[in-house]
Amino acid sequence: MTPFNRPHVSGAEATYLAQAMASGHLSGDGPFTKRATALLTELIGAPAALLTTSCTHALEMSAILLDLQPGDEVIVPSFTFPSTTNAYALHGATPVFVDCRPDTLNLDERQLESAVTARTRAIVVVHYAGVACEMDAIGDLAARHDLVVIEDNAHGLGAAYRGRRLGSIGAMATQSFHETKNVHCGEGGALVCNDLRFLERAEIIREKGTDRSRFFRGMVDKYRWVDLGSSFLPSDLLAAFLTAQLERFDDTQRERHRVWSGYQTGLADWAAANGVAQPTVPADRSHPAHLYYLLMPDLDHRQGLIRHLAERGIHATFHYQPLHSAPAGVRHGRVAPGGCPVTEDVADRLVRLPLYAGLGDAEVDRIVEAVAAYRVRQLSPA
Repeated sequence: MTPFNRPHVSGAEATYLAQAMASGHLSGDGPFTKRATALLTELIGAPAALLTTSCTHALEMSAILLDLQPGDEVIVPSFTFPSTTNAYALHGATPVFVDCRPDTLNLDERQLESAVTARTRAIVVVHYAGVACEMDAIGDLAARHDLVVIEDNAHGLGAAYRGRRLGSIGAMATQSFHETKNVHCGEGGALVCNDLRFLERAEIIREKGTDRSRFFRGMVDKYRWVDLGSSFLPSDLLAAFLTAQLERFDDTQRERHRVWSGYQTGLADWAAANGVAQPTVPADRSHPAHLYYLLMPDLDHRQGLIRHLAERGIHATFHYQPLHSAPAGVRHGRVAPGGCPVTEDVADRLVRLPLYAGLGDAEVDRIVEAVAAYRVRQLSPA
């Protein structure tokens, strides 16, 4: 079976892990934490970032930094992973679910105005597949209503919107270094602070609510509990693995783009003939080849293609299910005016193909041939 994902190893991970172990500093904020953080901020073009134990924890930190109160609202896309919404609901806010665009599958900025109320505090955008949301329009609306924009950039490391790197546009951004991501350390994440007014408190929140980081910089003579927080700091072992990945980022990206382009080119004729939509990447933005998807005509054809590929030893899968209609979404959130019909539609039709660095050209060709052997049933004339 060709797996859907295979965690990539760039080559220096074992060496760096051994160095971290030999150093005697295994907890967080060691030498490799500093190295990985410097590489990450340079890659994003951000003024500051804090490594975390997951993207979920980075999102939770952003929620704490917003000082959310019961009744406050945070606008989120329905077409995303539960972590995007969990973080804000856990800290007292009501998630307000907005539909996605039918082209990029990103939060539909045209529906934001009707979702904003007097209790809205922030807009959380998710750059689906690493293709940027319409950040100028979102930023303009946020400025008019005095809202904080947070980028859930789990898919978008290395991508750009009109010359600006994703993760550098919102007041805060979060990154994922889960093993399914382009760059990973098994489990990990980061909180990016583009608005530096959040940085000092973010350090405290990450260190169990203490000013421990200031103590180690010699800024205070002892550290104390000064705020609410938790243990969001990863060990230097994870940072060592991540450092090796970040150092070879460009090499990994070339590999992933080779696979993505192989699918996009190789399946173009088949998709056009069978009424299947391929990914949309507007001309004013770049993407990181994080994932490759096809939008089948309906749920039956999605399931049919997944079964068809499995019979040929290829693991394909679907993706996000609507959060607004999920049990927890119904209990803890509300749906923006107009509902989320596009989300409900694309969630039933989307198929993701295997994509990882190291997937060879011969295997890409085999997957293309297997997909192209699937025929969509044509509707009978009325």
